[in-house]
Amino acid sequence: MWLKPEEVLLKNALKLWMMERSNDYFVLQRRRGYGEEGGGGLTGLLVGTLDSVLDSTAKVAPFRILHQTPDSQVYLSIACGADREEITKHWEWLEENIMKTLSVFDSNEDITNFVQGKIRGLIAEEGKHSFAKEDDPEKFREALLKFEKCFGLPEQEKLVTYYSCSYWKGRVPCQGWLYLSTNFLSFYSFLLGSEIKLIISWDAVSKLEKTSNVILTESIHVCSQGENHYFSMFLHINQTYLLMEQLANYAIRRIFDKETFDNDPVLDDPLQITKRGLENRAHSEQFNAFFRLPKEETLKEVHECFLWVPFSHFNTHGKMCISENYICFASHDGNLCSVIIPLREVLAIDKTNDSSKSVIISVKGKTAFRFSEVKEFEQLVAKLRLKCGTTSTQYHDISTEVPVSSDSIDPSDDTDVQSLTCQRECSKTVNTEALMTVFHPQNLETLDSKMLKEKMKEQSWNILFSECGRGVSMFRTKKTRDLVVRGIPETLRGELWMLFSGAVNDMAANPGYYAEVVEQSLGTYNLATEEIERDLRRSLPEHPAFQSDTGISALRRVLTAYAFRNPKIGYCQAMNILTSVLLLYAKEEEAFWLLVAVCERMLPDYFNRRIIGALVDQAVFEELIRDHLPQLTEHMTDMTFFSSISLSWFLTLFISVLPIESAVNVVDCFFYDGIKAILQLGLAILDYNLDKLLACKDDAEAVTALNRFFNNVTNKDSPLPSSVQQGSNVSDEKSSHIRVDITDLIRESNEKYGNICYENIHSMRCRNRLYVIQTLEETTKQNVLRVVSQDVKLSLHELDELYVIFKKELFFSYYWCLSSPVLKHHDPSLPYLEQYQIDCQQFRVLYHLLSPWAHSANRDSLALWTFRLLDENSDCLINFKEFSSAIDIMYNGSFTEKLKLLFKLHISPAYTEVQYKDPSKGDELSKEELLYFSQLHVSKPAKEKEAKSAKDSPEKEKEKVNIQAYLSQWQDELLKKEENIKDLPRMNQSQFIQFSKTLYNLFHGDPEEESLYQAIAVVTSLLLRMEEVGRKLHSPTSAMKGLSGAVCVSGVPSEGQAEKPLEKEPSSPREEPQWSFAFEQILASLLNEPALVKFFEKSIDLKAKLENAKTSQLSSRTKK
Repeated sequence: MWLKPEEVLLKNALKLWMMERSNDYFVLQRRRGYGEEGGGGLTGLLVGTLDSVLDSTAKVAPFRILHQTPDSQVYLSIACGADREEITKHWEWLEENIMKTLSVFDSNEDITNFVQGKIRGLIAEEGKHSFAKEDDPEKFREALLKFEKCFGLPEQEKLVTYYSCSYWKGRVPCQGWLYLSTNFLSFYSFLLGSEIKLIISWDAVSKLEKTSNVILTESIHVCSQGENHYFSMFLHINQTYLLMEQLANYAIRRIFDKETFDNDPVLDDPLQITKRGLENRAHSEQFNAFFRLPKEETLKEVHECFLWVPFSHFNTHGKMCISENYICFASHDGNLCSVIIPLREVLAIDKTNDSSKSVIISVKGKTAFRFSEVKEFEQLVAKLRLKCGTTSTQYHDISTEVPVSSDSIDPSDDTDVQSLTCQRECSKTVNTEALMTVFHPQNLETLDSKMLKEKMKEQSWNILFSECGRGVSMFRTKKTRDLVVRGIPETLRGELWMLFSGAVNDMAANPGYYAEVVEQSLGTYNLATEEIERDLRRSLPEHPAFQSDTGISALRRVLTAYAFRNPKIGYCQAMNILTSVLLLYAKEEEAFWLLVAVCERMLPDYFNRRIIGALVDQAVFEELIRDHLPQLTEHMTDMTFFSSISLSWFLTLFISVLPIESAVNVVDCFFYDGIKAILQLGLAILDYNLDKLLACKDDAEAVTALNRFFNNVTNKDSPLPSSVQQGSNVSDEKSSHIRVDITDLIRESNEKYGNICYENIHSMRCRNRLYVIQTLEETTKQNVLRVVSQDVKLSLHELDELYVIFKKELFFSYYWCLSSPVLKHHDPSLPYLEQYQIDCQQFRVLYHLLSPWAHSANRDSLALWTFRLLDENSDCLINFKEFSSAIDIMYNGSFTEKLKLLFKLHISPAYTEVQYKDPSKGDELSKEELLYFSQLHVSKPAKEKEAKSAKDSPEKEKEKVNIQAYLSQWQDELLKKEENIKDLPRMNQSQFIQFSKTLYNLFHGDPEEESLYQAIAVVTSLLLRMEEVGRKLHSPTSAMKGLSGAVCVSGVPSEGQAEKPLEKEPSSPREEPQWSFAFEQILASLLNEPALVKFFEKSIDLKAKLENAKTSQLSSRTKK
């Protein structure tokens, strides 16, 4: 069958494949071990063995055809076959239909583009009938039953798909099945009595990549918690890998990065995630990113067709992509030609009556586009007319040739018309002109050489507009890119930035929005506005526009409006620098929408608290350096050097390091090519300075060399006045350094690194996002352990294991929670200790798994009281430090510390009387009961609560960091450590009864159970007698009747008999005096009983408990 052309690695593949036929452009290969006498030797035997264990759905096809070009090392797989007859048919078809055609092409690049386009067309033709078929439901049902039986996961765990593959255990491949579900990657194999079962949660994956080794050409490498796993022998490895990548990215965003997840309603319900849905989502994301469309757009249809390019007089083959509000076209080459047609611009949609199967779309500006060879074109025309609400045109001679009129209108005209009312209302406050036109108007009377060059650039663009159209629906070709690389003229910069970034579509879809946001945000005061005010004067301070109130006010309005629009980002440093440059060349409202496009689409997750997007792209940059500049990576001992120097490059698009007149050319390329332009330029800069960097002995010297280079980057064609240009201010002393023109640097970056495609960047971003977020999580963990280890006796290893279990329980709670699929109690902006917190239900599960007292009959009540004791700020959440402190006392505490913990559990504020709604369940609490009792706190005045809340979380008060509150909180924590047992409140009658019950429950099942029961009976009797004597001394008239029943406990040797009189006590008449005990009394009494002291001081194996908890944490949830 024909395959989507993809590069193959021949370095190791030659050991697995034999050449059967070849010519100048194609190679037919046979896999070793097939059709050979003797099996093809040892290698053939190994390959044959590996392939033979595969089932019919995952066998590697024994024949394949590769496309090659002379003098090229790049091979593309274009076909495969299960037998010689099938592959021979494909080979003969290529010889008869393709070989003769290839001889007419002048360049190898054109040959490869033609072959790729042709093969894709064949695949599309074949796929028309099979595309609509769903996976076999019967087979999927069988796989689902096997999945549930093998792994025992909760029934809510949604299986997305499954594949047959091999899992490499050491050097031995184990054939089995890989199951991909919403939360787990699972593998099961059972061969010759050997069972392999593997469950990896997606949120634990730190590395996911395709790799190749000597034995297998390609495999998928998964790294989780330091362990490496390799899976291979997939029939469609790329499809499998992309799906795994999406599921891992979904889990990471859901658990660790809820800021972006919250903005994505598509992923709200984990049960709705399907293989088809994920694939469609991936296609939509690629579609939106390529054409710079709003995130809300969803790809609905794709049609193979030809687009008539009138200025070149030929039809270009490509794909028509249709979403809710746009019709887009991209040639198969991608760079050859692309068009974006907003449905709001469409005037009419027609079809031709001839055999060309053409669809003609007429838009504003007397422009029309003809798409030919469109399958089912009549139905498509009907659908599009329904979408647009249009009919056919009045004229019928449009079917033969569609000219592009030179009278196309400026896109800004449409936008101005749509928001005219709004602009009139806010014309007094919002600037309607770019700052550059105000502060540096062009003087047409005095044209120097630079201005003449500028006019020539404008003329080149006007010629392009006359050929390709002007505005959002213009043709975008290689010539467009060439003109962008040369630098956009000053007068066209704002318009073309809006066009290439897609901001023009956002602005057209939201007329009047900016004025409303400006009005609503005026006068607001918060942390974001305070930071904005602080940075206003630091934004291009040398430029006259930002030395005046006009520029400063415009910058304030744009930044404040964006912070109001997107409070999750608010304001981040570097946004002021970028916005300043945008305001120079774009109108104020346009600058706002450009900022929206940059922050929310083109540089996702850059401008948030953790700048994850920038860190991800830095990791991508490091990967590209390793690939393209290996000598530099060998010289540098630490790759973090590149991260430290490049952070400002990515955050400010080189504006902070290059002179302004050069930086704007970089911004031109960024709006046209996206992050690809920044990565290419970064590589070109390092390549240009390669010799200097290799000669550097340390990082400081390398930084100095790069800074000197940036100071000598110029823009010889810039028409800006010398007073504004920063590069022209370089002193004569540095004139010995070679000046570098920014245009030459950008052109070189395109020539050397232009082959870096967006698909590869997207894949590298997904791969490195896992690594970056897991690195941040590891940093959080290490900081938490460092702080907690100072206050507990647990070893670092035990704390590490405990932290993993603590965090995993929090994650498990939301894996199958439909009401709240996003991790609630996770805020990475808080201090490390507060980032992860658990509620009472989650604490109960951990208590059952880890507490040495979890065997007690009233363990749910103990878990509840322990949680209430730890929850000092009454927010119904506890952090890891609080959790580990309780576990530490239970396992490592002295007799006194353990007893004090139990004592505090039975007094206020921890203790609360538990009344069970369902007596048939015994002492087990339902989730609702548990959460209800956990929220019952001693009532406090509202003002006191607010003050305490601000004190416990000083960073939340008015969104400002209150240093005094932090110091006060720190001092309170120090005082807590010095808590004296004399300060503990006394335990009243009902609390002491429950305390005694708890002790009896703890002793149940112990080898010394009988002696412990007797000891506690003795202690109880002794305490009651002491209290009786004490009350006689203070109140001689006290009645003794109420105590007579309780005193008789001293003669009872067993638990059942001892509990009866104690249980009667709460029902005593209210007029009876209440007795109570101090902690010192209880401690002194228990110390007299060696059996009790021995019970509490015996060592418990925490290591075994942790191991058991890790293995049973998931299975215990399944049983519920």
